[in-house]
Amino acid sequence: MTTRRGILKLVGGGVVLAAFSGTAFYVANGPSDEARSAWREAGTPDEYRRRFLSQALLAPNPHNRQPWLVRLDGQDALTLFCDLDRRLPETDPFDRQIVIGCGAFLELLSIAAAQEGYAAEITPFPEGDPAPRLDARPVARVRFVAGGAKADPAFASIGIRHTNRNIYAEREVASDLLAQLEAAGSVHGVIARTAGEGAVAAKLRDITWRGHETESLTHRTMKESVDLMRIGKAEVTRWRDGIVLEGPMMELARMTGMLSREAMIDPKSEVFRQGLDMYRPRAASARAFAWLINDHASRGSELGAGRAYARLALKAAELGLAIHPWSQTLQEFSEMRTLYEEVHALIGEGKRVQMLVRAGYADPVIPAPRRGLEAHMLAEEQS
Repeated sequence: MTTRRGILKLVGGGVVLAAFSGTAFYVANGPSDEARSAWREAGTPDEYRRRFLSQALLAPNPHNRQPWLVRLDGQDALTLFCDLDRRLPETDPFDRQIVIGCGAFLELLSIAAAQEGYAAEITPFPEGDPAPRLDARPVARVRFVAGGAKADPAFASIGIRHTNRNIYAEREVASDLLAQLEAAGSVHGVIARTAGEGAVAAKLRDITWRGHETESLTHRTMKESVDLMRIGKAEVTRWRDGIVLEGPMMELARMTGMLSREAMIDPKSEVFRQGLDMYRPRAASARAFAWLINDHASRGSELGAGRAYARLALKAAELGLAIHPWSQTLQEFSEMRTLYEEVHALIGEGKRVQMLVRAGYADPVIPAPRRGLEAHMLAEEQS
């Protein structure tokens, strides 16, 4: 809770800040360049599968957990596993969102392979569907076939695709651009839908905001997110994952004690209320939405949804559109049940809604941190 003493701390911190030149303080406490080195190193490894993997790890994924573990098999294959310690048991109790993140990884892997003429033959869950949660069995096996694919235009957007959480401009997204998003995301057994400004978008703004509030006001789900927040440059550099809160003002708030994890999960605190107030205009600014639906017949359907989302996100980047997943209403914890049913009744068409994102125009953002290729590699299988 903000107190007089806390305000005095912040004022005092302002004196400290003033003692630095603006440039010096920004360099010392600005975004971590080191935590984003994987974006610069993508495509540079000598071994061809590692080159493809260095592109794949730039894939979108829930809470930036980067839950991918990879074992190289022989000379032409690999196996993808989920790092079970990187799941989200409170907000994603059945690991559906984590599997979607694995699907996005596989799609970028396939696109990167095609750039060099390799077809990626992907076998989802080769040892069976794990339920109700993931286990140690592989998520997918991949074999690379030289000469089996042509370069994919989507490859050019891998390095410029970023989730954009900014406030979106009061500018409508043209119907032809929304149609291109639908075409890009309607793959792998998935149907992509969109809505420009109008009645459906208005209802989705309301539902998605209520979903955000529900997740925030449910202690255990909010705590899961807060535990994964990386506050300040040092934490971002150390962990290279999670939800990033960095920059000079965040650093100053942390240094003065104005920003703490305890306050962030306390609904009575000023920090908590400010956090909600920060996201309220973001939700209200959504001028268009896109979502993905499928029959959800198996875990493979979740992988397909992730692959389709990667395609949609890459197309958005190509078109100069910002997108931001706002899928809390699709989460399957008990407190979200009413909103889950409401959003499915609105846009589900009798199918499973796998992803829901806002789309539009916004100031650009820098890449999210990545842990780097070696963090994902397991020992190679011995033949």
